[in-house]
Amino acid sequence: MEKVERSEILDLGSYEAVREQFRRRIIELKRNRRVTIGSNVTLLFENHDTVLYQVQEMLRTERITREDAVAHEIETYNDLIPGSHELSATIFLEYPEREERERMLVALAGIEDKFFMEVAGTRLFARNETRGILPGRTTAVHYTKFVLPADAVRAFENRRAQVSVGVDHPSYRASAALAPRTIEELAFDLGVDQTEKP
Repeated sequence: MEKVERSEILDLGSYEAVREQFRRRIIELKRNRRVTIGSNVTLLFENHDTVLYQVQEMLRTERITREDAVAHEIETYNDLIPGSHELSATIFLEYPEREERERMLVALAGIEDKFFMEVAGTRLFARNETRGILPGRTTAVHYTKFVLPADAVRAFENRRAQVSVGVDHPSYRASAALAPRTIEELAFDLGVDQTEKP
């Protein structure tokens, strides 16, 4: 999957002019890339467009215009784009109440190594890419990559492939099957030609 290039980034004024239209498109895109795992975990599969949107929004929010700062944001967010035979996800631990959130971020220490994908019966644990986790606790947002062997990539060629994502932590165990539309989105990410399905 292609990384975000500097030439794709709009200046703040130009982005403001197209933001609502772009935002609506990304919201629709994310609808098929978001998976709820249990009651408090949401996973979002990232791709080029979701990352481009995040870069543009960060530049807008922080009013970033200096060229070196723009380059830094692009480089940082490009880490979310999956490489060959990879799927990339941002995972959110969602506890609206502050006290419960603080308690659970301690109870869920180590969860960053417990996210998995199951493809056709084979469990693949995610590679943790989250930075700045403190000892004895975790963070509310995690960045992960699933590295898929060739047989798992081939499984995405079949519309009936059984794929799920989940968490296997002593304080939080849950999984969710991916909808057919989500599997199609991820197959596209992996370069699987959807037109050749039986």
